[in-house]
Amino acid sequence: MKTVGDKGMQQTDLELNTNRREGRNGRGKEYGLAQSSLRGLNGCYFCSLHSIPSLVIKAEEREPSLDGRIRVPSFFNLTGMHREAEMGGSRVLLPLFMICFWAGWSAFLVRGEDPYLYFTWNVTYGTISPLGVPQQGILINGEFPGPTINSSSNNNIVINVFNFLDEPLLFTWNGIQQRKNSWMEGMPGTNCPIQPGENFTYHYQVKDQIGSYFYFPTLGMQRAAGGFGGLRVHSRNLIPVPFDPPEDDYTVLTGDWFKKSHTELRKTLDSGKSIGRPDGVHIHGKSEDNEPLYTMKPNMTYRYRVCNVGVRSSLNVRFQGHVMKLVEMEGSHTVQNVYDSLDVHVGQCYSVLVTADQEPKDYYMVVSTRFLKKTYTAKRIIRYTNGNGAPASPELPKAPGGNWAWSLNQFRSFRWNLTASAARPNPQGSYHYGFINITRTIKIANSVSTVDGKLRYAINGVSHVDPPTPIKLAEYFGIADQVFKYNSIVDDPSPESLEKVTIATNVLNITFRTFVEIIFENREKSIQSWHLNGYSFFAVAMEPGRWKEEKRKNYNLLDAVSRNTIQVFPGSWSAILLTFDNAGLWNLRAETLERSYLGQQLYISVLSPARSLRDEYNIPDITPLCGIVKDLPKPKPYTI
Repeated sequence: MKTVGDKGMQQTDLELNTNRREGRNGRGKEYGLAQSSLRGLNGCYFCSLHSIPSLVIKAEEREPSLDGRIRVPSFFNLTGMHREAEMGGSRVLLPLFMICFWAGWSAFLVRGEDPYLYFTWNVTYGTISPLGVPQQGILINGEFPGPTINSSSNNNIVINVFNFLDEPLLFTWNGIQQRKNSWMEGMPGTNCPIQPGENFTYHYQVKDQIGSYFYFPTLGMQRAAGGFGGLRVHSRNLIPVPFDPPEDDYTVLTGDWFKKSHTELRKTLDSGKSIGRPDGVHIHGKSEDNEPLYTMKPNMTYRYRVCNVGVRSSLNVRFQGHVMKLVEMEGSHTVQNVYDSLDVHVGQCYSVLVTADQEPKDYYMVVSTRFLKKTYTAKRIIRYTNGNGAPASPELPKAPGGNWAWSLNQFRSFRWNLTASAARPNPQGSYHYGFINITRTIKIANSVSTVDGKLRYAINGVSHVDPPTPIKLAEYFGIADQVFKYNSIVDDPSPESLEKVTIATNVLNITFRTFVEIIFENREKSIQSWHLNGYSFFAVAMEPGRWKEEKRKNYNLLDAVSRNTIQVFPGSWSAILLTFDNAGLWNLRAETLERSYLGQQLYISVLSPARSLRDEYNIPDITPLCGIVKDLPKPKPYTI
């Protein structure tokens, strides 16, 4: 076999048979889509989802088992069957029986298979110009932004990432829940980095998460240099969505941008200083361009999936001369309200429908920063196909004025569409979260301070640092006490405890399958944005002032949107509810990159006491080990 540095694997005795198909119009191309033709070889009756690292496998490894080991069932042992035949069985009927049995078993295995999407990513540096000034960026297969991943619910995604940078690399999949599979989270607390010149294969299933997401690199300040791309999860054909199929489906990644390189930004933060305000805004890689970003046919409706992939700034999005009908956010169908503009905070994704019902010509899609002393604006052309290149009006639609009260009221207008189907035929509102008893309340209070003269950000007085041994590996190998301490923060911090910041690995333990209330308290003057990996939560309330128990009477316990990223306005609080039913290790972080880099994040450990494959997958065989677990024998694998 070749090593990972050889960019591949040696061809072995058995290749999986695959059937390739192209993507459909209106849903984008699905590059490298391959569905295995035999579940017994590449499926999961006998294996965990992530135990097959490539398209080719050894014949003797054709059937990984649930416990992570390779096993061939005895009834497939053809040599033994022929031996029985030679000892007196029928030599005529037995081969016929074998053929019929194999055909029937293969058909049984194929029926329940979920499709596989295969990708190969070469991650390199390259020259980009988001603000019109050439600078070094991070490219995927030569693209900035990176390629969009098109998938459907329950698809298996396999991405072989080759790191051609001169620094370690990891990717995370913002909003994808990774059910039972935090091994594929791509965070420093869960995975060893992909070293320069090496590769790693991510293998995860998108499950029932119809919606709009994105991916990005998680180490250092790499996200400020690119490496991000869109990730769509479409509905399966049998599951309807609450709007007619659009003429086309467009992904728009937007965010603030710095002219300094990500390495310069990191050095600034390491020196103990803030990186300050951004230098501008980009819309899908450019702040302005004479060529159209997208085109629209007259009287047709288009879906735009808009994600804020920036570093620190909330953004307002609007279409010149057009309104937007909000239909989905971060995996949930919404009540279809119409908006002239939408505030999209860092890490959030919205899907809107825009109809080409105006005079045929060019129009601008406009994005501008919010809540900064200086407003930065970007614009990209949306062209009518029958407009004959008639230019857009130079008068741009204005963003909302005033303070953040407008944005708070807009949040309150968002409602879950209770009658829409989820990823299964049952309505979204069939899960009655408002009737579940809260078992624990956790306050998350952000703070800023200096430690040894250097800037640090904290949660409940603790500023996180990643240990050399990933937290998840330390847990799995049973040496957590040698790497970190659980529960270094308290659930209800006092104001005095927030004044002094302690630097430590911040890991919070939450009991499996408990229903928890989390209150984000922002006692600072800038807006915050928080993201939780591994889960969607119900964003039930958002108000100015301090949270008290009597505030629960103001919660939306009926149709709050289920999502994964929530903003908290200055001097305000936001409340979320969720059941911690996804075993694993999950990152809770400030989406403002400066803050998370300098410690405003933690990991939530959700351990299943059963240590069963029903709750969590075993560590994949392809997982690289590092730190103090590098040479340790693997623990006994989980079983049913």
